[in-house]
Order: sequence, then C-alpha cells, then structure tokens
Amino acid sequence: MIRISTIFIAICMVLVAASLGLALYSVAGISGTESAIVALTALTFLILYNAVSMRLRDRSDVGGQIADLSRGTADLARQVAEFGRRLAAVESRVATASSTSADRIQSVAGEINELGGLVRQLAATVSTHEDLLAAGAPAAARPEPEAPKDPIREQEAPGDANPVAAPIAVAPPPTLAPAVEAAAARNQTQLLATLRNAIDENRIDIFLQPMVTLPQRKVRFYEAVTRLRDERDQFIPAEEFIGIAEASGLIGRIDNMVMLRCVQVLRRLMVRNKDVGVFCNVAASTLGNTTAFSQCLDFLEANRALAPSLVLEFKQSTYRNLGPAATENLAALAQRGFRFSMDHVTDLRIEPRELADRGVRFIKVPASLLLDARQASTADIHPSDLSDLLGRFGIDLIAERIEGERAVVDLLDYDVRFGQGFLFAPPRPLRPEGASATAGASPDPAQDIQGSSQGSNGSAPSRSGETAAAPLAQRATGNAALARRI
Repeated sequence: MIRISTIFIAICMVLVAASLGLALYSVAGISGTESAIVALTALTFLILYNAVSMRLRDRSDVGGQIADLSRGTADLARQVAEFGRRLAAVESRVATASSTSADRIQSVAGEINELGGLVRQLAATVSTHEDLLAAGAPAAARPEPEAPKDPIREQEAPGDANPVAAPIAVAPPPTLAPAVEAAAARNQTQLLATLRNAIDENRIDIFLQPMVTLPQRKVRFYEAVTRLRDERDQFIPAEEFIGIAEASGLIGRIDNMVMLRCVQVLRRLMVRNKDVGVFCNVAASTLGNTTAFSQCLDFLEANRALAPSLVLEFKQSTYRNLGPAATENLAALAQRGFRFSMDHVTDLRIEPRELADRGVRFIKVPASLLLDARQASTADIHPSDLSDLLGRFGIDLIAERIEGERAVVDLLDYDVRFGQGFLFAPPRPLRPEGASATAGASPDPAQDIQGSSQGSNGSAPSRSGETAAAPLAQRATGNAALARRI
C-alpha cells in the first residue's frame, strides 16, 4: 500500500515542475511548448532524485535490521551455551550420584560374597564329613544320628574294665580337613585304576556351563566340563586325572568319549534352539598323536554337519607349541569347517592374525586378567582395546571366571560380548532323556540342565551337606549357585 508521505512528495514534485514551467512562460517569455518541456524535464529529475534517495534510505534500514538480527543470533548462542553448561553440570551431578551408589552397592555385594564364602566353607566341611564317613564304613552300616550316645551307654555298662576306652575308640573322624587335601591324598595307583575302570565302564560324564551374552545374559553357548565317576559315584574333576591320563596314554580315549557326549548333547539342544553351540576341550597330546587323532577325525567327519555349532577348545600353550603333526591335524579340522577356541590364557601377548588364520574364532580370557591394571604395561595392547582388535579378525572375546557383578560392569566398558562364570551358573549335568520328556518340551535348552545337587544319572547326590547348603548360598549371593561341586 502506498504511503501518504509518498503521495505528498509526488504532489509537491508536480507543483514544483508546473510552477517552473509557468514561471518560464510568464516571466521569461518562453513559448508554452518549451515551458511544458522544461517542466516535464524538471519533474523527471525530481522523480529520479527521490527514487535514488529512497533506495539509499532503504539500504540503510536493511543494514540496521541485519545488525539487529546478528545481535539476536549472538544472544541466542550465548543462551544455548549457558543451557549446555547447566546440562553438563547436571550430568556431572548425576554421574557422581551414580558412582556413589555403585560404590555402596559394591560394598554390599562384597559383604554378600563374604557370606557366600562362609556358606561354601560350611558346605565343604559337611561334604568332607560325608566323604570320610563313606570311606570308613559301608552305607548300610553308617551310624544313625543317635549313635554318639552309644559310647556313653557303654561307659556306664557294668563289668566294663576300661570305661574311658570306649569314647576314645569311637571318636569321630576330623571334620575340618578340606576336600582338597583329601583329593591330594588320593593314591596315584588307585586313581589310575579308577580311571581305567571308569573308561571301561563308561563313567566319563560331562557337565555343561553356559556362556551368556553381555549385558543381556542370554545363553549362547555351553562348555562341556569333564567329570569322572568312581565306584561310589563320586565325581572327580578333570584337574585331578588329566595329568595321569596323559602320562598313561588314556587321554585319547577320554577325548573320543567326550566328543561323542558333546555331539549327543549338541543334537539334543539343537532340537529346541538352532543357535546354541557347545565348546569341547581337546588335549594337546590328542592333537599331536596320529592314532588318537585319526579316530577323532573320522568321528568328526561323520558329524561334519554340526561343525558350525561344535567348537573345539585348546589351551594357549597348545597353540604356542604346535608341532608339524599338530599343525597339520589342526588344518585338517579347519578344512572341514570346525571352529576353534583358545582358553587357559595366562598373558595378553596374542597374535590375532595368526590365530584367525588357524581357524580360531573365540578366545577365553579370565576376567581378573582383563581387569588387572598391570596388564596394561606388560601386554602388547591395552585390555580395553582387545575386544575391538580381535573383532577385526573375526574373533570373539569371552570373559571367563566371572564371580561378581562389579566385574560385569567393568567388562561392559571393555566391549566384551560374552561372559562365563559362577555368577551366571556353575557346571551342571544334563537331565536324562526321560526326565525332559516327562516334563514336556521347553523352548529354552537351559531347562535341560540339572541343578548342581543332582548327578548325571539322575540319582541323589553323594554330598548331602553341600546340597542342603546350595539354596542358602543362592539366596545369599542373589546370583547362581555357590555351593560348588569340587
């Protein structure tokens, strides 16, 4: 819309031009045509002058507006910076509060773990007592709970020549000796005979310990842990008999039996979950023995379809001391599609490219080794960068022997994808086929794993004290069962 000032200026310019023409006509005596031409010329000049002046004035106004807009933008930027500073201060306070809460939770968890340790000691003491009683007398002749009263009655009986001798003769065996000392005192010859009998009578069992994803804690793999049952159905851990088995040349037969059990368990688990996998330990002597390895290779060749789910596990020392025969046998397994894992890691001097070329796809490192600050100065790479380095070569890092929630929180900062340890679950036997069939199909393969209070044959456990203490330990820690079968 045209402004009133513009109309007034236009009228003034017309009046000025007309007055000029009239003055020239009347005063100067110029003809009317010439006077009109001069008037139009003056009017045109006035119009051009007004247009230029208005344009300059508008440009000045626009410059002022731009300057005002710049000042407003600067003010807005200062306000945004102030809001950012306040937000950073709030985040800092929240982080401080979270750290304080984490420290408090850690202190409570430490106290709970101490309580769990006391419960484990109680369970071990009761278990040792049961083992010593079982070793000293047949099961049918074990004393009843009121048996300790018999020495008193014998002391009071008439005609007893030595009333004090009875209590001394039937004094109970010491109950404070730990189970580890009893296991160490096992005669090597008897253990070798027990090992031979267990192999001949098919008493080599496997327990399964899950490996979970972090932080979801979803079961992704199981590790097969070897257990030997003696004549009294007492379980002997692998640490006690593996050395004797390797020295006596029986380790090849044991590895063949364990592979057979692993394949059977894997087929059973894959009925319900196709994504599950099983880790099977193989001894270095089996890998380097042509005769023993040929039997394993024939069996694995027959079950080649399970290669993506069956992971063969070797120690770190095995990979570092591979001979020509072991290297060739390892390559033969890799050509058939089997994947490998490395455990018993003692240091972080790892060559991921070389391991990946050999077919290694998993490396299990103890959580304590990853979280050890001293490893940062002695290792080739900082532990927090190990997972990313291995991932570049297609190798997954598994943190094992996790026993506390604090370790899980720290490992998440290291980008560890998988975890294993007593915090999640101890090694447990698989339920018998009949038990799972009776219970009905279950979508979760973990439901086929028994509690630690049952044996692989479904019979009652031999360590009743440990079984009774297990629920208490579970409640004390709030995690997996701490009453651990030794």
